[in-house]
Amino acid sequence: MIEAVLPPDVATMSVFGDLSPAAGHGLFPAEAAAIARSVPHRRAEFTTVRLCAREAMEKLGMPPVPLVPGERGAIDWPAGVTGSMTHCPGFRAAAVARAEVAASLGIDAEPNLPLPDGILDVVSLPRERAGLAALFRQRPDVHWDRVLFSAKESVFKTWYPLTRRELDFTEAELDFDAGAGTFSARLLVPGPDVAGRRHRMFTGRWAVERGFVLTAIALPG
Repeated sequence: MIEAVLPPDVATMSVFGDLSPAAGHGLFPAEAAAIARSVPHRRAEFTTVRLCAREAMEKLGMPPVPLVPGERGAIDWPAGVTGSMTHCPGFRAAAVARAEVAASLGIDAEPNLPLPDGILDVVSLPRERAGLAALFRQRPDVHWDRVLFSAKESVFKTWYPLTRRELDFTEAELDFDAGAGTFSARLLVPGPDVAGRRHRMFTGRWAVERGFVLTAIALPG
C-alpha cells in the first residue's frame, strides 16, 4: 500500500499487523540485542518492519543484512542503498531504493484520525494551521492535522540521514495540494548538500488508503 505514494523504481513491502519470524529470516543477533529489553508488542513491530525491509531489498536483488537502529533510530543501510521504515497500529511498511534512484527516502504511516489534543500546536506553524480548514473543505474525509504530522515525519526521515542533525517540526513549512496528492516542504534552515546541490525544498506525496494516512518523500539520487 505504501507504493501508492512512491515512484515505481522504489521497492516496497507493507503488511497489516505483525508477521511471524517464520515468514522470513527473523532477526539477526545485533537486531535481537537492540530490542531485547523491549515489551513484546515493540519486539513484534520491530521484527515485522525489518522483514518488510528485507523483502523490499530482495526485490532489488540484495541479500538480507542486519538493520540495527542507531542515533534517532536511523538505520545504516548497506552501501549504495537508501531506505525508510514505518509502523503504526495495524500497519507496517518499508521502502528501499538504489542510491542512484533516491539519495534519501522518508516514509510515514498514521491512522486517519485526529491528532491528540495539543499536538497540532507543537508540530505546526501558524500558516500551516491556517490552511487546514481550506484543505478540509476540499477533502472532508481526511484528517489534515494528521496528514501534516505524517508529512513532517517523512521530512525528518529524509533529512536526518543526509545531515545527522535534528530538524524541529517548526523548521520546515509545508504546503499541500488536496487534489494532486502532493506536498512540498520548504526548509527554514540550510538544507542538505547532495552531490554539490543544496536542497532547500523537499517534495512528496500523500494518500489516504484503508483508514491510514500515508506520506513519502523520495529525494532524487
